[in-house]
Amino acid sequence: MGEDDIPAVQQIERQSQMAPWSAQTYRREIRNRQSCRYVVARADTRPPNGSPSTTDYPLLVRMLQRIGLVSLLPTARPPIAGYGGIWLNERSGHITTIAVAPDHRRRGVGELLLNALIDGAYELNAEYLSLEVRVSNLAAQRLYLKYGFRPVGQRPHYYTDNQEDALVMWTDPITTTSFKERLRELRRQLYERLRQQADQPVADNPRSGPMVG
Repeated sequence: MGEDDIPAVQQIERQSQMAPWSAQTYRREIRNRQSCRYVVARADTRPPNGSPSTTDYPLLVRMLQRIGLVSLLPTARPPIAGYGGIWLNERSGHITTIAVAPDHRRRGVGELLLNALIDGAYELNAEYLSLEVRVSNLAAQRLYLKYGFRPVGQRPHYYTDNQEDALVMWTDPITTTSFKERLRELRRQLYERLRQQADQPVADNPRSGPMVG
């Protein structure tokens, strides 16, 4: 995510019914490379080719280049389809935000962003992953459960827009062989999903759908 992406990111935030951050907050987070990583996914119409790299980290950039469905490359300028952020909180890579534009939901973009943030956690030398998610956002919770997050508690009235509770979720250590093997298999499955969708037009999705998909 670059500073010139902030207006488009804030527009997706408003579409996702979240209390938007200020532009200054995003600028501060983006500039803090010691503790933060922020990424955007861009809709990309380039034709797919090739196969994924055997390299698991960092990020899925090689996968995206070959698929042509979504690109996280900072030099690409197609429209932003989604964004996410993570910052280091002691030993935890805490996912601060993740959202997908309504027209791009239910196509794996949210899962792709989550993988980008996991790589950000590795770059920051985090040992765990953590996040808060709305108790009503079952689609996002299912995604997080698939990637090894588990509920550990709730924060009452956490979201200021409607006073909804937040479910707090953590992973086990992300440095273990078991976590990395699970991640590798999930990325293989995600690559296949994106590859199959690469030649398909984006279907119309209800704007009331989940933020992550």
